[in-house]
Amino acid sequence: MPWRIGIDEAGYGPNLGPFVMSAVACRVPEALLGANLWSTLRRLVRRAHHQADSRVLIDDSKKVYAGGKGLAELEIAALLALNTEVTTLEEILPLLSPACHAELQEECWFTGATPLPLAADADALPARAARWKEQCAQHEVVWLRPRSEIVCTPRVNALIDRHDSKGAVLALSFVRLVQALLEQAPDEDVYITVDKHGGRSYYAPLLQDAFADGWVVTREETQRQSTYEVLGLGRTVRITFRVEGDGSEMTVALASMVSKYAREALMGEWNAFWQKEVPGLKPTAGYPGDAQRFFGEIGPVVKRLRLSEEILWRKR
Repeated sequence: MPWRIGIDEAGYGPNLGPFVMSAVACRVPEALLGANLWSTLRRLVRRAHHQADSRVLIDDSKKVYAGGKGLAELEIAALLALNTEVTTLEEILPLLSPACHAELQEECWFTGATPLPLAADADALPARAARWKEQCAQHEVVWLRPRSEIVCTPRVNALIDRHDSKGAVLALSFVRLVQALLEQAPDEDVYITVDKHGGRSYYAPLLQDAFADGWVVTREETQRQSTYEVLGLGRTVRITFRVEGDGSEMTVALASMVSKYAREALMGEWNAFWQKEVPGLKPTAGYPGDAQRFFGEIGPVVKRLRLSEEILWRKR
């Protein structure tokens, strides 16, 4: 059976905190390869414009969580996708991002001690998980555990220095995610949808790096959508970069929610660290404007702790 994979990110625009890109993959019968998974799983999932009910909300994370509202819905989808019982952030990260876990432990603000869930009803999660598995099994939809690339500020700045481009953070995270997922589905056809980012329409060189053993062929390159096929791998591998992919492909929407949830949990630890050092400090999401306010207020502590600006503030 083929694999449908969705990839999306959170935290590309901020000045502070980590960048997160996630991939969500499901194995489906041939009949569901081009199907709308929201419709197929309509008894299980709903979209943001649907009336609230007991179904799992899966949509573009910006429609699910905004202004501090919707964290519980964001968390429910992310934890169901992770398909494991956890009690702290530290327990999730080796499963979600094994390659980046050690990097996080080098951050002055990270502890991993944050108790989970953050906002969802812990007592209701087991029943939700059971229903998720049952409904997906009825349609022969099998989910892999999501995989994330978490890039903290020191590595963001190192990549910018090396490549003279912030886009290197997106590109290298994408390559690492794709390679990790393909190792888990070594012989089956793979169809990848990526939320199009950065205003670009040409991705062939990036994909050639990700698929060094194959030959990348361009099928379509427009402002709206760019599609490529990788030949020579003994199976079909097709990648589509699509504007608002998180609104048209459920796996991309779920990837956006996993990315946003991981970043929000990590930013909770970021803010807790600095609020302990600066009583009364208002938390930040790290985006331009408020990031300057926040960084100015923690400036004396940064100096006292002898921390370099390069490990806290992104160059671009």
